[in-house]
Amino acid sequence: MTEEIGTLYIVATPIGNLEDITFRAIRILKEVDYILCEDTRTTQVLLNKYEIKTKTMSYHAHSTEGRETSIINLLKGGKNLALVSDAGTPCISDPGVMLVSNVRKEFGLDAKVSPIPGPSALISALSASGISSAEFIFLGFLPHKKGRETIFKEIASSDKVIVFYESTHRILKTLTSLDKYSPKCKIMIAREITKQFEEFVDGTPSELLKYLSDNKVKQKGEFVVIVSPL
Repeated sequence: MTEEIGTLYIVATPIGNLEDITFRAIRILKEVDYILCEDTRTTQVLLNKYEIKTKTMSYHAHSTEGRETSIINLLKGGKNLALVSDAGTPCISDPGVMLVSNVRKEFGLDAKVSPIPGPSALISALSASGISSAEFIFLGFLPHKKGRETIFKEIASSDKVIVFYESTHRILKTLTSLDKYSPKCKIMIAREITKQFEEFVDGTPSELLKYLSDNKVKQKGEFVVIVSPL
């Protein structure tokens, strides 16, 4: 290759509060040639706040093979790119991992992939939970249908802390399943971390199920669920 390969930066962005971004992340987002976004409209809110004028391109779970080829060609041409997700650290339970994997396959030992660390809902939830995180298992988002019951049986039999993400649409269903298979376990749910209505609540599955059922507004938002072993 006649030109030096460009660098793909994996840039963590705020999970809620836009002030939770590092000086380095802002600098990199200003210096790269393009920013690859899960949703360009969402990322633009952050870019506008910090007066970042860099061009954006979409890259998400439904991006075509042609888009990925275009990105690799930009790197071959010496362009530096930043990959961001809508919130948090890209590639953690996020489609960006496929791009990074293919970039590494394409360039081998010459691949330049550099993480710009920052916010992560997973780590933020654990840090404020009071639950030992010396050893834990992260499940990302649970399957919607196939394999879901099997997952809850495995959670019930685990002797390790289990952490996963859940949406507003399935949080009650999830707590119902936990109550069925792990009725005595202690659970911490972290809701809307770093946002205006941030909340940490712990209890048994049935206690949390009642709490959310009695307070429907508390069912809204993004959840991190932490399950302590018995």
